[in-house]
Amino acid sequence: MRLKPGDIISLFNAMNGEWDAKILNHAKESTEFKVEKLTKNKKLENDLWLAFSPIKKNPLDMMIQKTTELGIQKFIPILAERTIVKEINIERVKKIIIEASEQSNRISVPKIENLESLKNFLNQFPKNGCLIFCDINCEKSNLKDILSKKIEGPVCILIGPEGDFSEKERQLIIEKKEI
Repeated sequence: MRLKPGDIISLFNAMNGEWDAKILNHAKESTEFKVEKLTKNKKLENDLWLAFSPIKKNPLDMMIQKTTELGIQKFIPILAERTIVKEINIERVKKIIIEASEQSNRISVPKIENLESLKNFLNQFPKNGCLIFCDINCEKSNLKDILSKKIEGPVCILIGPEGDFSEKERQLIIEKKEI
């Protein structure tokens, strides 16, 4: 370690946030710090999820990277009737998430869930959350108006497969009261 006593570094954990800390003492096997001040508060991060139907490798990598940088906290890959890509390499996605988190100086690393059916996802989605479903046949809604409401749980953006959701799936989604 090239740092020396008196130098300021950043310490963080995914639950509480990030702090500036001064190095007090540095030995071969240990280092002693004095926490100076909180610089990023974890509690200020939104609980924003992305539920998506898997897509081909390169577009998937880009989507995971950019949405991680934008602040997604959880990724949920879902299988729909018209999903073309039926598998996802979770370990590869985790690596992309970690790299994008480091690149954007995030203090938390988003989770990636295992692939599950749309029906299972909808049944398990928290009742106090808000599900944002982009439907071509829906009346216009202003995202700002939706997000200005008091939402206790997570906000989840639901993205369908390349061939869109089937009519049966659209009805299943619309039946959720939280949309």
